Amino acid sequence: MAADSNSNLRIIVERNPPQSRLAELNITCWPKRWGCSPGKYQLKFDAEETCYLLKGKVKAYPKGSSEFVEFGAGDLVIIPKGLSCTWDVSLAVDKYYKFESSSSSSFS
Repeated sequence: MAADSNSNLRIIVERNPPQSRLAELNITCWPKRWGCSPGKYQLKFDAEETCYLLKGKVKAYPKGSSEFVEFGAGDLVIIPKGLSCTWDVSLAVDKYYKFESSSSSSFS
């Protein structure tokens, strides 16, 4: 069953972390920033992503599940590697994000 591959993959949401936590992660120095308008997006995460939402509101539905995780502006979110999900974006998103790399050279 397809849902089995996502059964242990959970989105972690840290709601409104303190400025000290954001400074510790050096979020404003992350090189990438991403945004999207309201709509539904099919996403697959090939690497763990950590993101901090500057604005927006999202319901993320893991593939094969009717349950969702909701997060929005001010939230720090960790999305596990291998997760496939649908983002139902109700308010336009603007976020800082970075991908974790398991090694410094992933090219062969």
